[in-house]
Amino acid sequence: MTDLPEHLANAGDETLLVHGGQTRSPHGETAEALYLTSGFVYESAESAEARFKGEEDGYVYSRYGNPTVSMFENRMAALEGTEGARATASGMAAVNAALISNVKAGDHVVSSRALFGSCRFIVENLLPGFGVESTIVDGADLDQWRAAIRPNTKLLFLETPSNPNLRLIDIEAVAKIAHDAGALLVVDNVFATPLLQKPYKLGADIVVYSATKHIDGQGRCLGGLILANKEILDGPLKDFIRHTGPSLSPFNAWVLLKGLETLPLRVERQCANAAAAADLLADSAKVDSVLYPGRADHPDAELVKKQMLGAGTMLAVDFKGGKKTAFEFLNALKIIRISNNLGDSKSLATHPATTTHQRLTPEDRAELGIGDGMVRISLGIESVDDLKRDIETALHAIG
Repeated sequence: MTDLPEHLANAGDETLLVHGGQTRSPHGETAEALYLTSGFVYESAESAEARFKGEEDGYVYSRYGNPTVSMFENRMAALEGTEGARATASGMAAVNAALISNVKAGDHVVSSRALFGSCRFIVENLLPGFGVESTIVDGADLDQWRAAIRPNTKLLFLETPSNPNLRLIDIEAVAKIAHDAGALLVVDNVFATPLLQKPYKLGADIVVYSATKHIDGQGRCLGGLILANKEILDGPLKDFIRHTGPSLSPFNAWVLLKGLETLPLRVERQCANAAAAADLLADSAKVDSVLYPGRADHPDAELVKKQMLGAGTMLAVDFKGGKKTAFEFLNALKIIRISNNLGDSKSLATHPATTTHQRLTPEDRAELGIGDGMVRISLGIESVDDLKRDIETALHAIG
């Protein structure tokens, strides 16, 4: 894990999210300093030479590293329990860098089928263009993972809980399959948040996040994270980030640091609101099914208990009547707003079949359980009574 001062060595997540990674300037500021600079100066030409050679500590260029960005990286590494982190300009930049930097032409990747649309694009469309083959499997079926392994398999990739149908994959079991094959396991942990699931402790080699979601949590800026051990971070990933430039701006890093301070408070309220909303929707005669990891009727309820520390802030509801009914529900909402973002303090809802997963074929969507009647809801921190009234009003408006 990233170095922590002695007084934080055994601190809880809530304390680390306020104090972890703090580096104060000589001015002794309480809030993290915002270093809005592209470059840095050196005391001498010899010092500049030493820094470029890696023989002297210090910053060179904000595309390579920046003090504000480093504070964000160190705080997240302390929370995740990894040796370090690399911040990127967006969540997709993190996914892309984590995957592409660890494979080359002739290699093979195995991925779960249930992924965010852009993640599937990288696996199925982008990687093959660089000579990297890919195999898509049902992530819940461990035999499919095993059967897909080839001598040239270098990387396994999964998202759990999945977007948008909130199905789970056994991280520990897939990590063993990957490691037995000499491959790396990359886990997208965005839905669970770093508080509710710890993929690195379950055996994942690389954990990626869209910091745009719960970490910012207030819809303000983009950001991404790659967390791993130093061997991976200082390997091909380091050069990939330095030379292709998916760097996080210092200002966005500062905003994300502020978001981390309130993450536990927000996630706790969001989880409670999600549980209440799931129960309310499940009781409606206009609903076919509700998928929420905290409910006993979730198909992966036992795995939720095994590997998650909380049920999460997201739910998926499948309405009877398909797209027409789903749209009627969405259009009748007043407090919950229509948006494809998630993890926000504001409650948000979207229709995956026509937004986040619209580029998939109808057959692919059906295979993932993404029907025309599905609505994905990201619960915010509003009053639970107000949210329930909003949902009830929208249910009454259907038909």
